[in-house]
Amino acid sequence: MLGWFGLDNDAPPGEADRILARLSARLADAGLRVAGAVQQNTDLGADCACDMDVLVIGEEDAPVRISQSLGSGSGGCRLDPGALETAAARVSARMAGAELLILPKFGRQEAVGRGFRSVIAQAVADGIPVLLHVPPEQRAAWADFCGGMGERLSPDALADWCLDQAAGVP
Repeated sequence: MLGWFGLDNDAPPGEADRILARLSARLADAGLRVAGAVQQNTDLGADCACDMDVLVIGEEDAPVRISQSLGSGSGGCRLDPGALETAAARVSARMAGAELLILPKFGRQEAVGRGFRSVIAQAVADGIPVLLHVPPEQRAAWADFCGGMGERLSPDALADWCLDQAAGVP
């Protein structure tokens, strides 16, 4: 019930986000009740990092900006943890009746117990299959979290896995 995929570090920036956005739209068009969120990054040019937004599935017209501007001289993480928690709460509120939960990734915040981590746990407890991306640098934390319950999928197998899970196929 925990499906994940990984991309190599040489994949184009944002590729996992684009894969999940296309997949969530395709599954919704197929009639699945999909909950969750996808991330959308907006490149601001060579001298500035991107803006990061989380689009809660079903609320795409009200994205949550999860990046914060730290100024041009900053080298720190631009993630706004409070905004990510807001996105997680909005996803949690929309999970009832879902056949599938799609989340952007198991990232640094999830690795330390924040972000979408409690949403993932709640979905598993409720029997809702979860699909997400796990970047290479978080795979050890993911393995600790999921305790062997996660199934690694190739990007080409995601749609079939999701449809099988929604249909109750093991």
